[in-house]
Amino acid sequence: MTNISYSKEVPVVTSTDVLVIGGGPAGFAAAVASARNGAKTMLIETTGTLGGMATSGLVGPFMTCYDNDAEEQIVKGIFEELVVRAEQKGGAIHPSKIKGLNSYASYYYRSHQHVTPYQSEIIAVTMDEMALEAGVDILFYTRVCDCVVKDGKIDYVVVAMKEGLRAIKANIYIDCTGDADVAYFAGVDFCLGDKETGAMQPATLFFEVGNIDREKYIGELEAHKHELDNNFRNCFSWYVDEARKNGDWHIPRNELGNYEQNIPGRFKINTTRVIGIDGTKSEDLTRAHIECRKQVQEILNFMKKYIPGCENVQLIQVAPVIGVRETRHIVGMYELTDHDILNRAIFDDAICTFGYAVDVHAPDGSGGVFATVDKYYTIPYRCLVPKGCDNLLVAGRSISGSSYAAASFRVMPCCMALGQAAGTAAAMVSKEGKRPIDVDIKALQQKLVEQGAVIKKN
Repeated sequence: MTNISYSKEVPVVTSTDVLVIGGGPAGFAAAVASARNGAKTMLIETTGTLGGMATSGLVGPFMTCYDNDAEEQIVKGIFEELVVRAEQKGGAIHPSKIKGLNSYASYYYRSHQHVTPYQSEIIAVTMDEMALEAGVDILFYTRVCDCVVKDGKIDYVVVAMKEGLRAIKANIYIDCTGDADVAYFAGVDFCLGDKETGAMQPATLFFEVGNIDREKYIGELEAHKHELDNNFRNCFSWYVDEARKNGDWHIPRNELGNYEQNIPGRFKINTTRVIGIDGTKSEDLTRAHIECRKQVQEILNFMKKYIPGCENVQLIQVAPVIGVRETRHIVGMYELTDHDILNRAIFDDAICTFGYAVDVHAPDGSGGVFATVDKYYTIPYRCLVPKGCDNLLVAGRSISGSSYAAASFRVMPCCMALGQAAGTAAAMVSKEGKRPIDVDIKALQQKLVEQGAVIKKN
């Protein structure tokens, strides 16, 4: 690769107490929490929509916010407020009303009770409202592209705006990019994918369909209900097997992942799959998106030809952003491990509780691992604090954790809980002129609980 030397003065566009980079589930919650706790807060986002995978990615439903026994809701706070407000708009169904093994959960039962069906467009509007009401300064169409680091701290982040390169200064930065981009630009150590192999879970492009004869469609699933959620035999796998024999199915997946929204007969489809993708590389993302768009058409043709009730199925929309399950995991003050996830780890500096299964989509497309946790586990604050940068927090799927552990905490309710914790901590230390690592943990935990978070002690 040939290098060039490039020098340019970059205007400082603004300064703020807390700068949140990335407006997905983690970034949305981080910005709202930071602003509500008194910090001047700016949020920058590459697209024109808050919500990330929940909106631009069309991913849904929100995976369970309950413990693994489906007895207690353990993710609340900003997540709960978002769901309640979206439900009031007619755009969601509260998870307390949803059991497993039904159309809202793609007929899964294990770890899929109390999912949250929603309309992505309503979630986006509700997030806008909550962020603006909290006093967050939102800047869309703005991508971070570098950091200026001085004495172990980020002095400025450099962003690409329509106007050109600009710099933003903050006391505390929160990396919610999903790929730990800010941490990477700041020189923080990380692991890309699995620590031993470097392999990463496959990418998926969600899309939405409608105009289905719901009675026929659901009737077919109900007729096979006794077979479903058994060793990854799931929705319409019997037709996928037939289509593969006939040369009508070439996707490295054995089922049709389909999640009904709160509009009867409108489904989010989670079935496309591209393996061998590095989500930190534009070339790989481009290849994946093109391949997945091709797969969307194959899936539509399959549905029309094989599935009862889908003779006139219509494509409503395809996500403009591809879903990436795994890229960088930062090296933080503590690495959450598979042992922690599976053995109900309770940490003194816990900032949230979670209970979703370890859901590994095999990097080679051969299947995966689905291991349920022991009721729930907690995540320590130290996982959000990277080594080597004194004014940075990381929230979302790129926190410090093993690849196996991340297969549980990567889902959106947990990312929102992590974001709420990061935003609250950032506001606290910004006011006090401290480093994130020096936050008063007991005071942080108290604030989080007062603001709706669930932090289990045993």
